[in-house]
Amino acid sequence: MKRSIQLLAGLLASASFATIAHAGEVTGHVTDATGVRGLQSATVRIVELNRTAETDRAGTYVFGDVPAGTYTLETRYVGAEVTTQSVTVPATGRISTDFNLDAIGGGDILVTGQISNLTSALSRQRAADGVESVLTRDAVGQFPDQNVAESLRRLPGVNILNDQGEGRFVAVRGLNPNLNSTSLNGVRLPAPEADVRQVALDVVSSDTIESIEVKKSFTPDMDGDFVGASIEINTTSAFDSRKNRYSLSAEGSWNDYSGKVTPKGSLDFVQKLGDDFGVAGSVSYYKRKFETDNVEAADWTSDDDDNAYAETLEYRDYDVERTRINAALSFDWRVSDTTKAYVRGNWAQFDDQEYRRRTTFDFGDFGGATASASGLTLDTGSLDDGDALTIERDHKDRFERQRIRSVAIGSDTDTGTWKFNWQASYAKSTEKETFSLDPMRFAAEFENDSGVAINIDNSGRYFPRYSVTSGAGLVNDASNYEFDRLELTTLSDGRDEEYAVKADLAHTFAGTSGDFTVQAGAKARWRKKTYDFNMSRFDGYDGDLTLADVLGSQTYRLLDMGPVANKRGSADFYLANTAGFEFNPEDSLIDSSISDFGVREDIIAGYLLGRWDSSTLRVIGGVRMERTHNELNGNLVAVSVSEDEEGEDVTAIDVSPVAYKRNYTNWLPSLTVRWSPQENLVARFAGYKTLMRPNFADMAPSYSINEDGEAEFGNPYLKPYQSWNLDAGFEYYFTNNGAFTFGAFYKSIDDFIYTQGSTAGGTFNGVEYTEVDQAVNGGKAEVAGVELGYSQVFSMLPAPFDGLLAQVNYTYTYARGSISYENDGGAQVSRRISLPSSSRNTFNAVIGYEKGPISLRAAGTFRDKYLDEVGSSVDQDRIVNQHFQLDLSAKYKVTENIRVFADWVNVNNAKYYAYQNFAGAQRLLQYEEYGSTVKFGARVSF
Repeated sequence: MKRSIQLLAGLLASASFATIAHAGEVTGHVTDATGVRGLQSATVRIVELNRTAETDRAGTYVFGDVPAGTYTLETRYVGAEVTTQSVTVPATGRISTDFNLDAIGGGDILVTGQISNLTSALSRQRAADGVESVLTRDAVGQFPDQNVAESLRRLPGVNILNDQGEGRFVAVRGLNPNLNSTSLNGVRLPAPEADVRQVALDVVSSDTIESIEVKKSFTPDMDGDFVGASIEINTTSAFDSRKNRYSLSAEGSWNDYSGKVTPKGSLDFVQKLGDDFGVAGSVSYYKRKFETDNVEAADWTSDDDDNAYAETLEYRDYDVERTRINAALSFDWRVSDTTKAYVRGNWAQFDDQEYRRRTTFDFGDFGGATASASGLTLDTGSLDDGDALTIERDHKDRFERQRIRSVAIGSDTDTGTWKFNWQASYAKSTEKETFSLDPMRFAAEFENDSGVAINIDNSGRYFPRYSVTSGAGLVNDASNYEFDRLELTTLSDGRDEEYAVKADLAHTFAGTSGDFTVQAGAKARWRKKTYDFNMSRFDGYDGDLTLADVLGSQTYRLLDMGPVANKRGSADFYLANTAGFEFNPEDSLIDSSISDFGVREDIIAGYLLGRWDSSTLRVIGGVRMERTHNELNGNLVAVSVSEDEEGEDVTAIDVSPVAYKRNYTNWLPSLTVRWSPQENLVARFAGYKTLMRPNFADMAPSYSINEDGEAEFGNPYLKPYQSWNLDAGFEYYFTNNGAFTFGAFYKSIDDFIYTQGSTAGGTFNGVEYTEVDQAVNGGKAEVAGVELGYSQVFSMLPAPFDGLLAQVNYTYTYARGSISYENDGGAQVSRRISLPSSSRNTFNAVIGYEKGPISLRAAGTFRDKYLDEVGSSVDQDRIVNQHFQLDLSAKYKVTENIRVFADWVNVNNAKYYAYQNFAGAQRLLQYEEYGSTVKFGARVSF
C-alpha cells in the first residue's frame, strides 16, 4: 500500500520539476483582512523589475528567476488599499511573502454580500487575458435565481431562453444558445437532450458553484468550439479558503398559480485534513411545483375577404413538478510547494413531471365556419350530412429524468519558470423516459343536428377566446368524448458521454522589463451520443372508454376550457386495463425507428502560443489545430402499401440502417492584446477564429413524418459554423468599487446553420409529407454589436445613502445572414434574416442597498424579440416577443453567522408570447403565463 501511494505521488508530482533549481523564487498568498479566504486575480508586481503575476483561485502567486537583491512588492485588488512590502531575494532558494488586504477606508473587503461580489467579479474581469464576465459565489446568493442559467442573465450581454417560465438555455451577445459551450471544472459537459449540443443549465443548481466565467474571446489554450462564449463553471476547492467553513441553508418556495409551498435546502463545506490536504463539497435539493396557462394556434390562413384565422387552436393547462438534486465533491492535495493535485466530481439530477390537459379545435376542414375581422363563427347547422365539428381533449402524463455527471483528476505545477498542467476526465449526460402518455386523446363529433355553435374572438391582445353560444351542454359533457388514440412512450433514452485527456507545458523567460512565455499543449476528446426511442400506438379500446372515466378538474385561469382528465387518471386506467387497448404495430414500428441515431465524434487538438507580460502590456498569439472525425448512424424507414388477393391494403415497413463517416480539420489562429497604461485603465483587443460543430441530431441520417404529414429530416452533410471574430474593449476602474466598461465585437460566420421549413410537400421513401423541417447551411452571416457596463458602490455619499450600489449593462447585437430555399410554389427564393435566437437589445439593471445588517436588491432584465424558427416565407417566420422580468430580494443579518432572506421572482408576471406576422398583424403561435414565486428562508455559516 505504501508503495502504491508513493507511485501515485510520483505521477501527480511528475510535472513539478523539483530537481530544477531556480535562483531567487518569490511566492506567497493574498487574502482578505481576516486571512480566511484567498483572493483570486489580485495583481502582484515587483516594482523594480516591472514584472507582474496574478493570484490563482487559492490566492497564490509565484515569481521565478528573480535576481538576488531587495525589491518592493506591490499588490492591487479592486476595492482594496494598495499594499506594498519590501522583500530580500536570496541568491538561491525561495522566499514567501503574504498579503492581507484591507478595503479602501479600512475594514474587511470580503464581507459576504453584494459589495463582496462586485469586488471579486471586477478583479477577475480586470486581470483576465481576454474579454470575459464573471459571476462569483457570493453573487449567486444575492439574486432570487433558481438555477445557473438564471444567475447568468445578470451579466453583460447575457440573456436566457425560458422553458415553462424558468431559465433554461443561455444566449450570449444575442446569439443562439447552440453557439456556446459549457465546462464544469475544466470538463466540457455533454448535453442531456438528444437534439442539441448546448447544455440546459437549469439542471445545475446555483448552490453548488464557486464562480462562473463567461469567456467571450479565444486564446489557443482553450477549446475552440464556440462562437458566442465559453461558459466555465467552477465548484468549490478546498484551497479556496484557508480555514474550515460550513454553510447550511433552508428555504420554502411558493408559486402564485399552484398555491403550493415546496422545499429547498443546501449544505456546502470546506474541511482541512492537515496543512496539505482538504475536502470541499456541496449538496442541494430543490422541489418546485408550479402551473402554466397556455394557448397555441397554428396554420393561419385567410378567406376570400382577407379575414385571417387559425385553422388549429389549442388551450393547454400545465401542472409541473420539478426536482433538482446536485452534489459536488473535491479532494485537493498540495503535493509540494509547486504542485497541487485534485480529484473533482459532480452529479446533477433534474426530474420533470409534467401533466398537460389540452382542448383542441381544428377548423381546417370544417365547412360551417364564417370568418370576420374580429374572429370566427362555427355553426354545425350549416354542415352537410355526414360532416361534423370535431373537438379533441387529450391528456399528457410525462416523467423525464436528466442527469449530468463528471469527474476529473489532474495536477497543476507552477515553479515560477516552468508550468505543467494535466487533466483526465469523464463526463456523461442522460435524459430518459420509460413510461409517458404523450398523449391519451379523446374526441367528440358534433353533426348538423347537434345544434352546436362556437364563437372565436380574435380581438384580444395576446390570444383568442372561445365561447359556446349554442349546445354548451353537449360540448361540456365528458361522456361525449370517446377514446381516440394513445401514444405511449415506453423508452426515450438519450445518452451523451465524453472521455478527454489534456496536458499543457509552459516555460517563462524572465526579462528586465517583463516575461516571455512559450506554451504548448494537446488534447484528445472521445465523444459518443445515442438516442433510442420506442413508442407504442393504440388506436382503439375494446369496450367503452370516454373522458368521463378519467375525469378531473382544471386549474386554468384564462377561460373555461371544458372537461379535462385527472392528472393521474389516464395512466391509472391504462395500467389497470392494458389488455383492452388495441395496438397498432405498423405505426409503432415507424415511430420507434425513425428517431434512433448514434454519433461518434473524436477530436484531436494541439496548440502553440507565445505570451509577453509586463506591468502595462500583455500579448498572446498562437494557433490551435482541431481534427474532427465523425461516424453517423441512423435509420431510413421505407413504407409501402399494396393490395392482397382480397383487395385489402397491406402495409410493408422496411427499416434500413444508414451510416456515414467524415473528417475535417480546422486551424484556429488568435491574437490577444491587453494594454494597461495606468492602473485603473485597461484596453483590450482580440482577433481569432472559432467554430461550432452541428447538432448531433441534425447530422444523424434519420427522418420522421407524423400523422399530419409534418416531416423532419437529418442532414449528414452539414458543415460546422466557422467564425472570424474581432473584439475591442475599454475598461475604467473607479477608485472605490466600480467600473465603466465598453466593448465592441464583430463576427463573420460562414456556413451558419438554421432549420429550414418548407410546405412544398413531397414523398420520401414512399411516405408522403406536406411540409418538412431540415437543418441546412446558410451562406455568410455577420454579427456586430457593442456592450456597455456601469457598476458603482456609492460609498462616497453621506449616510445612509452610502449603502447604495448600482449595476447596469446594455448590449446591442446586429446579426444577419443570407438563406435560399424553395417556396410553396417551387421557386427559388433568397432573403436576409436575423440569425435565429438573436435579440437585438438586451438590458440588465440592478439597484441595491447594503448597510449594516440589511441587504436589498431590485433586478430587472430585458430581452428584445428574436426570430425563433425560419418559415417558408416571411409571414411564416416564428418570432418570440420581447421579455422583461423584475425580481426583488431582501436579506437581514441576524448575527454574524445567520442570515434570513425573502425573494420575489417574476414580480410583474412576465409572459411568453410567440407570433408570426401574417396578413398585416401579429398572429398568435404560443402564449404562456406562470404567475410569480415567493421564496423565504435562512442561511447559517459556521
